[in-house]
Amino acid sequence: MNFAPNPEHEAIRDSVRSLMSAFPDAYWLGKDERHEYPNEFYDAFAKAGFLGAAIPESYGGTGLGVTEAGLILQEVCASGAGLNGASAVHLSMFGINPVIKHGGEAMCRKYVPDVVSGKLNVCFSVTEPDAGTDTTRITTRAVRHGDHYVVNGRKTWLTKAAECQKVLLLTRTTPLAECAKRTDGMTLFLADMDHSHVTIKPIRKMGRHAVASNDVFFDDLPVSVEDRIGEEGKGFKYLLDGLNPERILVAFEAIGVGQAALGRATRYARDRQVFGRAIGKNQGIQLPLADSYARLTAAELATQKAAWLYDNGHPCGTEANTAKFLAGEAGFQAADRAVQTHGGFGYAAEFHVERLFREARLMRIAPISENLILAQIAEHVLGLPRSY
Repeated sequence: MNFAPNPEHEAIRDSVRSLMSAFPDAYWLGKDERHEYPNEFYDAFAKAGFLGAAIPESYGGTGLGVTEAGLILQEVCASGAGLNGASAVHLSMFGINPVIKHGGEAMCRKYVPDVVSGKLNVCFSVTEPDAGTDTTRITTRAVRHGDHYVVNGRKTWLTKAAECQKVLLLTRTTPLAECAKRTDGMTLFLADMDHSHVTIKPIRKMGRHAVASNDVFFDDLPVSVEDRIGEEGKGFKYLLDGLNPERILVAFEAIGVGQAALGRATRYARDRQVFGRAIGKNQGIQLPLADSYARLTAAELATQKAAWLYDNGHPCGTEANTAKFLAGEAGFQAADRAVQTHGGFGYAAEFHVERLFREARLMRIAPISENLILAQIAEHVLGLPRSY
């Protein structure tokens, strides 16, 4: 890794900052309060070419890496857009990766350019209410009938399902009891969100209200064999190609949210006068903010390492998990301290840090919880017995 200033990366950051200047805090506060999807931002982001940052040039992208995609999402979050901004676009940036790697040339030519242009919105459908992180226990079933499959089941926590035309859908084509290995018998599709067979119900949640999370019910959804990704029964293997970049990009986002909160807290501490002096003169204010800066910086270094490993074709599972763990904690701590720095005003929506606080809490849960990350490290790095 080279830590010298990178003109290309600085140019990317400058471009994103310029774009985000058109979407100030008031825009994101309004979208969050109205539970309204940020279509204007999504369209501007797509028009600027950022959706295709990590997609090959042959499909209309710019052929950059996870590192560059991460820098883009970090700057989106750091602008104050937070997860309302990042979640509106990040699935288009990395969620399509299993299609690119395993979908075949015809599928890629048919769909990926429209993802890059923003014309085609795709959501990601893996989690189920009774399976959670134990993906092998999903029960959503796809049964083949000639040239198509019929899908029935229920998925949960689908981000922006109502805005999407296609869904990356993990199903069971062979019941678990009939599989030699727990990870066998699952098949991945790029299915149509056909509303005559799909019911979407938004989930009431703590934050990130501009981008809905949903329960989704599939009722006899027909899916063409042509929309199957790779071979039947190998969907879990294909899914893994999207997990490491997802965790790395979420880490970049958590850092951005933390930076947004820390920047607002620092400005407030300089300006707020109490007892005839700026509260930022007090070490009780200074030291927690400085500590958060150090922790965000350390998390950013870990995240950059994970991204470098991925982009250079090296194993990075532990590094991706570690980055997500450190960034999630550092981002949330920075947001919590920003609220504390503002005192009572930190609880007021007009100062924006309470919105960032609510969003930062999510980064310690999704897309994988901190406990499971630590369990993975304990088993695969420290050599301790498997705990789950």
